[in-house]
Amino acid sequence: MNKEIRANVIRIVLFVLLQVLLLKDIQIMTGSVQYLYLMVYPLSIIMLPLAMPQFFLLLTAFGLGFFVDLFYQSVGVHASACLWLAAARPFILRYLEPKSGYSTGLILSGGSLGIFWFLQYISICLLVFFFSYFCMEMFSFVYLGTILIKTIVSLFVSGMIIFLIQIIWNPKY
Repeated sequence: MNKEIRANVIRIVLFVLLQVLLLKDIQIMTGSVQYLYLMVYPLSIIMLPLAMPQFFLLLTAFGLGFFVDLFYQSVGVHASACLWLAAARPFILRYLEPKSGYSTGLILSGGSLGIFWFLQYISICLLVFFFSYFCMEMFSFVYLGTILIKTIVSLFVSGMIIFLIQIIWNPKY
């Protein structure tokens, strides 16, 4: 098995285990509504190799989301949010592309492209992920205010956790 593939598989397994064994049971509620959802497993989709073909990216995202759906007992909510993230990722990368372009074999992290670039990248990716997740969870735009509040709160807290994971994982900052 190629070293890069092995590293990505290990990263995906670790993030899924962290998600389903630890973060799934953390519930911070205001009244009867839970506004904060801690999700770090989208980072495994965000950090997949730049040269990965779109078909395999979508297939990996669907499999990852489907697997998380099994633990959350949510029928396709995670899978669809992961698919939206995987489908939007090329557009986000094109939007944030440096003037010199991406180099071959580049790892999508703050250590290789800079902290500011990485913060923009994970913020936009998580925004797509959480907005599509809560839209699928509510399945109606009637609750658009609740969807936006949940998206912003979860984006902010999960983004901070993902950023800390990045610093711990790659302390080159």
